[in-house]
Amino acid sequence: MKFVDEAIITVTAGKGGNGALSFRREKYIPRGGPDGGDGGDGGSVFLQASESLNTLIDFRFQPRYRAESGQGGQGKNCTGHAGEDKTLEVPVGTTIIDEDTGEALGDLLNAGDRLKVAQGGFHGLGNTRFKSSTNRAPRQTTRGSEGESRKLRLELKLLADVGLLGMPNAGKSSLISVVSAARPKIANYPFTTLVPSLGVVSTEAHRSFVMADIPGLIAGAAEGAGLGIRFLKHLTRNRLLLHLVDVLPPDETDPVDAIEQIDSELDKFSAALADRPRWLALNKIDLLSDDEVSDLLARVKLEFPHYEHVYAISTVARRGLDQLTHDVMRTLETIWQDEREDPEVLQKELETQQAMQVEGRNSIAELAEKRAAERASQKTGSQDIDQDDDDFDVEVEYVRD
Repeated sequence: MKFVDEAIITVTAGKGGNGALSFRREKYIPRGGPDGGDGGDGGSVFLQASESLNTLIDFRFQPRYRAESGQGGQGKNCTGHAGEDKTLEVPVGTTIIDEDTGEALGDLLNAGDRLKVAQGGFHGLGNTRFKSSTNRAPRQTTRGSEGESRKLRLELKLLADVGLLGMPNAGKSSLISVVSAARPKIANYPFTTLVPSLGVVSTEAHRSFVMADIPGLIAGAAEGAGLGIRFLKHLTRNRLLLHLVDVLPPDETDPVDAIEQIDSELDKFSAALADRPRWLALNKIDLLSDDEVSDLLARVKLEFPHYEHVYAISTVARRGLDQLTHDVMRTLETIWQDEREDPEVLQKELETQQAMQVEGRNSIAELAEKRAAERASQKTGSQDIDQDDDDFDVEVEYVRD
């Protein structure tokens, strides 16, 4: 399916109705006095999370929305009809950001969550409101105020429990294709994965979690090299990161160096994201002898003590995968139970996710500004720089095993 993770829309609330200027005119009732009614309030614009949606693609084709304006007041003290509110349904997990100010307006995390994004205009007053003992025939009215208008950026994060990280050709796509029904493109060349893939990993009946595969990271990714850094912001809702390392890369580099490079890029992109629980999986161990695998495990545990969980796996030989997926499942279930039982734990998690989103957006914005400055300084005929800084039309496969 098509997964559009970001869309920019313009919402305009309804204008308030004007107050009426009217006087009572009935036979045999002289000097009837003012009877102009108030206008109606303008409708507001709301966003509401819905489980029936999983993409923002509709907002790409219809980017402008307007709520109904309030009707004007009428004679005989009749108040104008209030404008109808406009409610837009968005997928669960959508973040709403004011495009002009950069302010995060809200996060719709649960089905049914509702957020007002544009306040309707207030009604105008009819001349009845201004009558007094000294002003028996007022001709004063007020006009309804304009409704708010906002340009919003909607961001939908991949709702994955586990995010796969690693250098290109580390075996991330192979892993997700083996443990789930996802079928990403797999080939023996770097950057085979150009778009994220989602797969549902079922360890047994009624026990499953979502795994996300993103394009590989390389050295300098935080400065714009490669593709993967553009997609890290979509993994801010995951509960843990699974770092895959090729134990015998084609260029014969040391796998320990690859671990250091990815750790460094995460720190540069978002300190909060780098602090997420991170596990290490040494892949392609079928290419090494048992002694070599043991030596590498001992070395990794010595040099990277912050990795409390280190696994030796092979996606081709399917070695160590059951242990890895079952341990991930048990850890996630413990995390979910703690969040259900302790509201403070859940609140802390939400604050952490918010911090990651802010840091991720800032990193992407800084990268876009840097690229814009480089393009502006280029002379005619110089080397082209990738100008595609958006993440529109991201194609994601989301399948259940």
